[in-house]
Amino acid sequence: MNLQPINQTQLFGYSKIFDELFSLYNSNKLPSKILFSGQKGIGKCTLAYHLINCILSLNEENPYDIKNYSINNNNRSFLLVKNETNPNFTLIDVKPEKKNIDINQIRNLILNMKKSSFNNKPRFILIDNIEFLNLNSINALLKFLEEPSENIHFILIHNNSKILSTLKSRCLSFKLFLSNKESLNITKKLIDGNIEDKINLDLINYYFTPGNILRLIEFFDKTDFELKNLKLKELLKLIIKEKIYKKNDNLKFIIYELIEFYLISKFILIKNNYYYYFINQIDNIKKFNLDEESFFIEFKSKILNE
Repeated sequence: MNLQPINQTQLFGYSKIFDELFSLYNSNKLPSKILFSGQKGIGKCTLAYHLINCILSLNEENPYDIKNYSINNNNRSFLLVKNETNPNFTLIDVKPEKKNIDINQIRNLILNMKKSSFNNKPRFILIDNIEFLNLNSINALLKFLEEPSENIHFILIHNNSKILSTLKSRCLSFKLFLSNKESLNITKKLIDGNIEDKINLDLINYYFTPGNILRLIEFFDKTDFELKNLKLKELLKLIIKEKIYKKNDNLKFIIYELIEFYLISKFILIKNNYYYYFINQIDNIKKFNLDEESFFIEFKSKILNE
């Protein structure tokens, strides 16, 4: 199961936004700066890749299938993007060894964009996880966005964290949202089967994005634990006991979401304002990169063992 948006050849759930943006492109009105915001795993990047592929492959041998919102596996632009060799596409994201998108990534981007294009096609810059732009990176990016750029389009991906109003105000913004029913239907299509065969129904109630459900399933498929037999409280205890939060950075944020939903579900039963205490702890850990292990030990002791 390959969950990377770059590999998703089928688009589910966002046909209306896709049609609107493609119509703007056809009428030469596509904005040079677009912002997709919403929960992580909801399909923002997948939508971006499909729109980009549709435009770049218009005159190619195996163009984008607009009717079925599908990328042909033999599509030249698709293959070049996957191989990181498409001259009309640039991806900016947090590097594995880094915690932020640093200033050098933005500087290199600006230098490359000032070079002449190899063809007459538009150029696309996809910046994922823009909440991880540091202050210097944001300032450099804002300056570049203010400059008129012919045939260059930015698509920014924002995961419901705080974002500078100065950056947001420069973009055409789309808030992406899926109902719980839509999310589950998309997940079923992506796994080509029944969700209950993979994951306990008690956990499904706590997840709203297909990406998060699939990442959890993917991780536990590689372990000896049966996710379909674990209820939420049991799963959280297992996560802490096995220190799973240390084994996968993507899974770490899903774990925090699980904890938040567990706290909400037990709000009336939780004593001594522990609900607000642990919610604030999670916010501080994300913001200031605080010690995680002591947080999980304390959470298990004060909440899960009650």
